[in-house]
Amino acid sequence: MHALRKNHPLRRIVLASAATVSGMVLLLSLKPHDTPAAIAVTSPSAAPSATGSTTGAGTFTGDSVQTRWGPVQVRITVKGGKLTDVTAVAYPSENPRDQEINSYALPRLRTEALQAQSADIDTVSGATYTSDGYRQSLQSALDSATG
Repeated sequence: MHALRKNHPLRRIVLASAATVSGMVLLLSLKPHDTPAAIAVTSPSAAPSATGSTTGAGTFTGDSVQTRWGPVQVRITVKGGKLTDVTAVAYPSENPRDQEINSYALPRLRTEALQAQSADIDTVSGATYTSDGYRQSLQSALDSATG
């Protein structure tokens, strides 16, 4: 008697297992159309603030952006219409893992922002949520500087 005969239960188990594995592979290979946007939190303390003239020179603080691991907020300095400094004033630091991630991610994000002179910067691998929040807060600060 052959093990994979039509009426044999082992055949059904093998086919069901193969179908399940194939379905899981297909599901895991799907990519979302876009990343879920972090929710921007605006409160009186998180509202953009500016010091300096309205010509785009001064210090501007972006919105506090709530990410999965905590808020991220950026402050920029603009001189002569050029982005001269970017500082993260709020970022996740509740536990050692947050501190480890942000110790390498924040300097990279700062360097990229200064080089790009915009919020069009790459995501740091391993710090996706922080990178997304940083980018959104940076864009908010840049909007304050130009508007």
